Formats: sequence, structure tokens, C-alpha cells
Amino acid sequence: MELFGTNGVRGIANEYVTPELAVNLAKSLGTYMGSKGTVAIGCDTRISGQMLKSAAIAGALATGLSVIDVGIVPTPSIQYYVRDYADAGIVITASHNPREYNGIKLIAGDGSEFPRDGEREIEKIYFSGKFSTVSWEKTGNFRADPSVNDYYIKSIIRAVDAETIRSRKFKVVVDMGCGAGSLTLPFLLRELGCEVLTLGAQPDGTFPWRNPEPTPEVLTELSDLVKKTGAAFGAAHDGDADRIVFMDENGEFVNEEVLLAMMAKYMLEREKGPIVTPVSSSQRMADVAKEEGVELHWTAVGSINVARKMMDVGAVFGGEGNGGLIFPKHQYCRDGAMACAKILEILAGGKKFTELTKSVPVYFNAKTKTPSKDVMGTMGRIMEETSNLGLITDTIDGVKIWYDDGWVLIRPSGTEPIFRVFAEAKKQERAEELMQAGLEMVLKAEKA
Repeated sequence: MELFGTNGVRGIANEYVTPELAVNLAKSLGTYMGSKGTVAIGCDTRISGQMLKSAAIAGALATGLSVIDVGIVPTPSIQYYVRDYADAGIVITASHNPREYNGIKLIAGDGSEFPRDGEREIEKIYFSGKFSTVSWEKTGNFRADPSVNDYYIKSIIRAVDAETIRSRKFKVVVDMGCGAGSLTLPFLLRELGCEVLTLGAQPDGTFPWRNPEPTPEVLTELSDLVKKTGAAFGAAHDGDADRIVFMDENGEFVNEEVLLAMMAKYMLEREKGPIVTPVSSSQRMADVAKEEGVELHWTAVGSINVARKMMDVGAVFGGEGNGGLIFPKHQYCRDGAMACAKILEILAGGKKFTELTKSVPVYFNAKTKTPSKDVMGTMGRIMEETSNLGLITDTIDGVKIWYDDGWVLIRPSGTEPIFRVFAEAKKQERAEELMQAGLEMVLKAEKA
């Protein structure tokens, strides 16, 4: 039985993700840590966050851990704080999921997401129910620290060319979606000399402005305001602000795969070294790596896999094609505000956003999903068929089939019983064909 998915534990708040789960997961972490050390605990703006955060605090204290309550924080903000001031962290967030969801993510002492082997050990403790609770006089110390977001903002300012950015006096429009980024990104941008226009920048866990996932469909007001005000660009966070998406100066949504590749190109022009991305990412990353003469490492899907591989190979940049960019000189995690500051640094060089997006190769994508009654069995049959057909494949995560003019990736979801099928090619029609071929392969394997 598994507790952790691709990115922590998630589910409907007070149905699956309950106070009992939060207490026992925090107890499991405390047991894993030998009832020693300090854990920082925070949450995003979801209305169930305070309830679950309080439960996690109680569980950690019961095992003898000292606790720092950092309040409402973006995930990368608490990660940066944990690296410098704690031995582990817990953040209560469901990231981009709808308002009724919540989740729990664990943070390692170096500020990165908890490693997979650590998650497995904590799962064992959780399901065993054998927790190392302490006697009354040894319960942990508790204090609050309201300075975490300010500490994070200042760290980003130090990590970019703030003086040049300030000299340009950019106008920027941001849509915070009432999430945790409301407490950081607008303030960061003003510190960097920007004129900032905000949408949905009041923290509100009911997310009345839009859903936490920043898709083009829910960002029409952002697009309109960028065009009407002549802003340099627009930006929008997900619920916990570890990811960010952009609108160019024309109010057009910037494809996240294009964002990833153009940022990789910028970083590699300044420092050569390996880059890392999941197998679901665009061929654009491979093209950029080849052009810059560096090695590209593919990983399984999930930011934790990308970050750990980056540590292993000494990567200069990495990320996912969903607005999750990782800048290792700052920290080994997805960091939306840092990505926005880097965009300002690039634009301060004199180019417009549209010029940057045109600097990377053009590809077309298609994706779909289908339910599965037997995920593991179906995956095994798909791998067997691709092997029998002699197809060129990569099995880092699911199976990725390479063709001369594109690829298709078939992988089981890490959070629900479905298969996701991604395809990419130089022409849209071919991407659609490859996606359909991948879908038919799944459906055939389901029936076998």
C-alpha cells in the first residue's frame, strides 16, 4: 500500500487528508528522525490548511521534535528556510489541485523534496502505527517565525542582477489566484523596481478568483490586462507558487515547454554543464543541450526525481514542462518567484518576451488520458509489445517510443488509475497520430 504519490500525499480535505492522517504522518516523520531535531511547518491558503497544520504540529511535538510554525508560505519559501534553519519541513498544500483538495509534502534538511527512499521508510512507520512518542516532559519546543517570506524574497534579490532589473522599471501584471504567492511575488517585483498590477492577490482558500491551476482558460483577464496596459509580461502562480506561467507582451500564453527550453538556453549561455528534465519534456531540451554542447539527463516524472538527479550530476539547470523551473545555485526545488526574477533579468538585456520564445525550436504536442482497470498488468503488456515490435524505447518512466519524426510516451499516473499519453512531433498532425497510436496500444493492452 502506498501513501505518497508523485508529489506528496493528496486528496479531498477532511475525507482522505484528515487531521488524523496529518498527526500520524508527522509522528512518522518524528519517529524516522529519532525524535531529534527541528521541523518547520507551514501551509498554503486553503481553508483546511490551518486545521491540518495544527494537526501536523501536534504530531511532531508528540514525538519530541521542536517545531517552527512558519504560517502561510509558498512551498519554495519554506524550502529555502528549512535548508538554513531546520532539519526537515512539512508543508500543507495540494499545489494546483481544486479547492476541495489538500495535501502534505515533506521537505528534507537540505531544502529539497524528501527523497523517495525516505518516503518509503516513513510509509512503513505510518502503516505500522508504531510511533516513537515521548513522555510529557520531553515533548518538543514550539515557536512561530513570521519572517520566512521576507527571508525568501531577499534571497531571490541577491540571486539576480537586481540593479539592472531596477533600472528598466518594468510594468508587470500578476495573477496570484488567491494562493500563497500573494504573499511573495508582488512584493518581490516591487523590490525589483517594477510597477506591479495584481489580480487575485488577496489570500483566500476558497479560490474565488480562479482555480489554482494556472491554465490559459482561466487567465483571460491576465491576458487582457497585459494588452491594455502595455506590460512587459504577465505571470501567474499555482496554489503553492512553486510553479509559474507567463503571458508575453502581446498577452499570448507562453507554452511551458518553450519556457523551459528558453530558460535552459539562457542559463547554458552563461555556464556550461549538464541539464536535467523528465522524459515527458519536449525534444526542445535535447536540441538546446546539443546546441550548447552539454549533456541532457532524462528522469522519471516528478520534480523530486529531477532535483535529485541534478544533485547527482552537478547540473546547472533543470525543470519540468509545467512551469516548474529549478535553479540549483539558489535551491534544488521548483521555484516560481525565482523563475520570474530570472525572466526579468533576461528581459533587462533588451529583448522582448516574444523574441525569447522564438529562440528555441518549434515542436507540436498532443496528449490524452484513459482509465485503467489493471495499471501494472497493462503496463507490462505494453512493454512486452514494444519489445516484440523492436521499437526504440526508453523505460525510465512508463515507456517512451522514439520515431524518426517524433515520440510518444505512455505512462501510468502516479496519483490515480489512469494512463497518460503524450506525443510530440514537428507537425501537429503527426503528433496527433502518435498520440492516437499510443492510446490504441493502451486500449489493446487493457483488453488482453
